[in-house]
Amino acid sequence: MANNTITISREELEELKEAFDKVDADNSGYVNDYELQELFKEANLPLPGYRVREIIEKIFAAADHNKDGKIDFEEFVLLYQDQKSKDVSRTFRKSINKRLGITAIGGTSAISSQGTQHSYSDEEKVAFVNWINKALKDDPDVKHLLPMEPSNNNLFTSLRDGILLCKMINLSQPDTIDERAINTTKLTPFTISENINLALNSASAIGCTVVNIGAQDLQEGKPHLVLGLLWQIIKAGLFADIEISKNEALIALLKDGETLEELMKLSPEELLLRWVNYHLTNANWPNIANFSRDIKDSKAYFHLLREIAPKDGLIDFSGFNEPNDLKRANYMLNQADKLGCRQFVTPSDVVSGNPKLNLAFVANLFNMYPALNKVNGYDFLNQIEGETNEERTFRNWMNSLGVNPYVNHMYSDLNDSLVIFQLYDQIRVLVDWGRVNKPPFSALGGHMRKIENCNYAVDLGKNKARFSLVGICGSDLHEGNRTLTLALVWQLMRRYTLNVLSDLGEGAKIDDRTIIKWVNETLRNANKTTFITSFKDKAISTSLPVLDLIDAIAPKAVNPDMVKRENLSDSDKMDNAKYALSIARKIGARIYALPDDLVDVKPKMVMTVFACLMGRGLNKLK
Repeated sequence: MANNTITISREELEELKEAFDKVDADNSGYVNDYELQELFKEANLPLPGYRVREIIEKIFAAADHNKDGKIDFEEFVLLYQDQKSKDVSRTFRKSINKRLGITAIGGTSAISSQGTQHSYSDEEKVAFVNWINKALKDDPDVKHLLPMEPSNNNLFTSLRDGILLCKMINLSQPDTIDERAINTTKLTPFTISENINLALNSASAIGCTVVNIGAQDLQEGKPHLVLGLLWQIIKAGLFADIEISKNEALIALLKDGETLEELMKLSPEELLLRWVNYHLTNANWPNIANFSRDIKDSKAYFHLLREIAPKDGLIDFSGFNEPNDLKRANYMLNQADKLGCRQFVTPSDVVSGNPKLNLAFVANLFNMYPALNKVNGYDFLNQIEGETNEERTFRNWMNSLGVNPYVNHMYSDLNDSLVIFQLYDQIRVLVDWGRVNKPPFSALGGHMRKIENCNYAVDLGKNKARFSLVGICGSDLHEGNRTLTLALVWQLMRRYTLNVLSDLGEGAKIDDRTIIKWVNETLRNANKTTFITSFKDKAISTSLPVLDLIDAIAPKAVNPDMVKRENLSDSDKMDNAKYALSIARKIGARIYALPDDLVDVKPKMVMTVFACLMGRGLNKLK
C-alpha cells in the first residue's frame, strides 16, 4: 500500500464486515466480481461501474492474494483502503449529489451564474473515450493523444489542441474538413485557436448545436460542454445511414397498410426501434418500446444478436437464464463482442437502462449488421427522393441553432411550423406565441391546428418579415410542398445571414450588391487579380476568388502550395473548394455551404459564403 493509505478504525472495520456479510448472503466467506459494486455501495463508498471494472481487471492481480478470482473480507478491506485513499472526498460528493456515475462540477458555462452545478456522466465519458480510442488508433496525427485513459480526465484535456475534435467530425461526416487545413505540428496558442475554430464551425455545418460553446470552453476542457458536443458528433455519424434513401433495405420495416411516405417520416431513433422489433418479431420475442426500461434484462438484446449474427450458432445463449441482471448483461456483451460490436455500453449501463448509450449501442449494431432483406415485388425505388445538398444545408443550419424538435426530415418536421416560428425568433420577427398551437396534437383536430400554425407562419413571412411568398399558403407548408417550403426557409436563412452583417455594419442596409462591392474592393485593396460580377459568376467554380478573399482578410491563412490555379480539372476545382471552405471556417467564418455549391456555382449558397466572409472581415475591423 502507498504511504498515504488511510487508516481504518475498529468501528469502521466492523461496519465493513457488516456490509460484507450482507452481500455474502450465502455465508461462503467471499463475494464474486459482479457483487463488488453492490458491496462498495453497502460500505458507503459507491463507485461508478467503470471504476469497479478497473478494480476487477487491474487491481485483482495485486489484491487477490489467493489468485482464485474470489474476494474474501481481508482482500476487500485492502481494496476499500486503496479506493478511499485515492479520492474519497470526490466519491462522497458524487454519491450525495447524483445517482451512481454522475459527476457534478461548479459553474463551467460562460452564461451560467456563479456556483451553478453542471453534471456530466462518467459512463458517457468512458464510452466516448473507448469509441475514440478504437476509431482513431491508427491516425498518426493523434498518436500524441491516444490511447486515452477512460478512468481519468484525459478526454477533456485531449481536445484542447482541436486536432482530435476535427478528426472526430471527419469520422462522423467524411470530408467535412479538408485535413490540409488542420494545424498538426509546431502548435502555438494561435494555431490551436484556429483548429478549435475549424472544429466548432465544421460541427455547426453538420448540424451540431454550438451556440453556447466557445474556443475557451474547449481549451479549458469544460466537461459538460465537451461531452455534449462529442455526443452530437458521434450521433451524427451513427445515424448517417439510418435513412431510407441511403439504405433501401429499411423498406423491409414497412408495416401492413403503411405507406412508404409514412415510413420515411420516422426519425433515426424511431427506425432503430422499428428495426429491433422487426428482428424480435422474427425471434418470437415481445417487442420493446424504448432503449431504457425494456432492455434492462438483456434478453431482447440476446435475441437481437442471434437474429443479426452472420451465421447460425455464433451467439451463445447459455447466459440467457442467468438470474443476476449484471452478470447476464456481461454474458450478452461477450456475444456482442463476437460481432465486433461491444461498444458504448457496459453491463451496468444496460442494467441501469442508460438511454443514450443503449441507443448508440443499437445504432452501431445496425450499421454493422442490419440483416435486412431487400423487398421484392414492389417498385419502391422510384418513390424515394434523397435529400438534396440544398435541403441538407438548410436542415443543418436549423439544427445548429438549437431548434426543438431536431429536424431529421425537412418537410415532415416542419409541417406544424413550430421550428419555423423559432427561426422567426432568430431573425427578430416577433412571434405571438399565444397564437401558436402547441403539441401534443391529437388525432382529432390536430390536423387543423397544425394548418392554423402554418397559416400564421406564412402571414408572418408576408406581413412582418416582408418576404416574397407569392402563391404560398399554410397548407403548402403542412403538406410538405418542397419548392414552396424551400422558398420560405431560404428567405429565413438569408435574413439571418444579412442580420449578422447589418449588426456589424451598425444597422446599415445590406443586400447582394453591397456584398459584391465589398468583396471586390477587398480583393483589389489586397492586390488580388480575381473578382466577381455576381453570385452566378463562373469564376467562382475555381474557388480562387474565395481563397484570395480569405488571404486578404487573414494573411497567411491560405497555404499557396495547396491551391491549384492553372489548367484546373474538375478534381482540382473540388479540392480548391474543400480547402477554401475549411480555411474559411478556420479563420472564424460559420459557413454551411458544401464544396459542390462553389464548384457548381449555386448562387444562394455562394451568397452565404461571401456574406460570412464579409462578416469575418468587418468583425476584424471592430
